[in-house]
Amino acid sequence: MAAKVKVGVIGCGYIFQAYMKGCGVFDILDIVACADIDMSRARARAAEFNIPRACTVEELLADPEIQIVINLTVPLAHAEVNLAIIEAGKHVYSEKPLAVSREDGAKIISAARTRGVMVGCAPDTFLGGGLQTCRKLIDDGWIGRPIAATAFLATHGPESWHPNVYFYYQQGGGPVLDMAPYYLTALISLLGPVRRIAASTGMSFPERIATSKELYGKRIPVEVSTHASAVLDFVSGPIVTMIMSFDVWGHHLPRLEVHGTDGSLSCPDPNVFGGPVSLLRAGSKEWDTMALSHTVEVQRGIGPADMAYALCYGRPHRATGEMAYHVLDIMHAFDESSKTGRHVELTSTCARPAALPMGLLYGTLDGAA
Repeated sequence: MAAKVKVGVIGCGYIFQAYMKGCGVFDILDIVACADIDMSRARARAAEFNIPRACTVEELLADPEIQIVINLTVPLAHAEVNLAIIEAGKHVYSEKPLAVSREDGAKIISAARTRGVMVGCAPDTFLGGGLQTCRKLIDDGWIGRPIAATAFLATHGPESWHPNVYFYYQQGGGPVLDMAPYYLTALISLLGPVRRIAASTGMSFPERIATSKELYGKRIPVEVSTHASAVLDFVSGPIVTMIMSFDVWGHHLPRLEVHGTDGSLSCPDPNVFGGPVSLLRAGSKEWDTMALSHTVEVQRGIGPADMAYALCYGRPHRATGEMAYHVLDIMHAFDESSKTGRHVELTSTCARPAALPMGLLYGTLDGAA
């Protein structure tokens, strides 16, 4: 087993708890410091999770022993914080999206290459047992050649439950930049990169009314599209239909399906690490529930752990900045296509991430490739 990799975390808000639980599964990760613009919150989180030190962002970035920094700030801060981490000579693992704009996303990738550090980015749910089982079924030919897929996220927004919902409806939020990363990253893992996209998008309500306990009755101004419908052509051939919406009260749509020449695959919610996974083979009338080939005993944190293994063993990591930038490029193409009334030919691409091997022990990942 490689030595522990020292990790710092910037941003101690809503998602922090999930990351700490997920990172705690992996012995390779040693969380040594956390930072937040609210020092009282940083101190409270450090005490809650037995983190040795709560500090300022500047102090965390100046620590020479910290090798990886996890950025859990709000989307509008992602680019600034990611660039500061890179400038400090540290590897960065960012919450999604990588940045709000394409330009800032490109700056992050370029800066990391110049400094010789790795960039990783959420989501890492594609590394869970559910989607890795789907990956294996596709790679092993159970549905033949993939020719189509559908991906649907349809809710009425997070204002009914989120304690600080404002950023969901600011630039960097909305159903596309907030939720499409789960679906697009899963699809890239299953099918590879995207070639072009055509879409229609719209803002259905100029403001929302919060009904969460913390913000009940507050008016939330909306700056972004809240309903998007798109068709994506993948480099490998499949044509994918997507709907991402915060404007739907209820539906009977599947979350994610992949259809091939010899069968169809029903995939789990790409926002979770587990199943179920169902398969219908050509000629059959019944769907079969498939046993998962990979463990579901992972959470948010497997992405940073995979980066730590890459650092220690000299192999590529899986939730790469290049894939995150490709996802960002695709997401901006939604509104771009809608405004121009044409297909958007993507200039970005990425490698399809390597599948996880089967049989990994709890709390471990694979070493050298």
